[in-house]
Amino acid sequence: MEIKIHEFQISILRELLFKPNARFRDLKKVDITNDHFTFHLKHLLKEGLVVKTNGRYSLTDDGKEFANRMDTDALKLERQAKLAVALHAVREHKGITEYLVHQRLKEPFYGWYGSHSGKIRWGENPQDCAKREFLEETGLTGKFELKGIIHYHHFHKDGRLLEDKYFWVYRVDNVKGKLKKLVPEGRNIWMSEKEYRKLKNVFATVDEVIEIVNSKTLLYIDRPRVVEEY
Repeated sequence: MEIKIHEFQISILRELLFKPNARFRDLKKVDITNDHFTFHLKHLLKEGLVVKTNGRYSLTDDGKEFANRMDTDALKLERQAKLAVALHAVREHKGITEYLVHQRLKEPFYGWYGSHSGKIRWGENPQDCAKREFLEETGLTGKFELKGIIHYHHFHKDGRLLEDKYFWVYRVDNVKGKLKKLVPEGRNIWMSEKEYRKLKNVFATVDEVIEIVNSKTLLYIDRPRVVEEY
């Protein structure tokens, strides 16, 4: 749920975390007029984060989940790592092992190469997400096998943390269907290991891909990476 929220509204949510069924005067901890404060309180009611019952205010279920993600000391939304799937499709073609590579044609990381990936939706099982994303992005189906979880930190060369992501990584075999070579997000290309090794600006090297898709055990990898551009 994408909601734009003001610092005064965050202050209200913070109070309701610790004071269920609060009165108006219990919530007004900021030095603004009653009319100004009422405006912000009404916004939270409209967004479905707060409910008013018998003159008292409480968090809704959505409000509890939203408020629980806040840094209550700093009075701001807490940034969290993104959860996603990464999909490595593999096939044998004319006696050569090939990997389905996606060239990203949108920001950030425009032009970079890597596996197919997608965010896990609220309430979605990672494997269901993998099947959905693979079909949407390639037009293909296959047999999915969870190979591990990779935690990526992408740092800019100046030290800034650009991305913090956890990927459930699946190997995809027995691929069937007609490949979509071009989708809005980028291009899809079957490549041999030799061709893959020639690429620049890759999210994962060929050796990293081979390490996880051929693993006999479930892996957990924590991998920081410094990039020149975002």
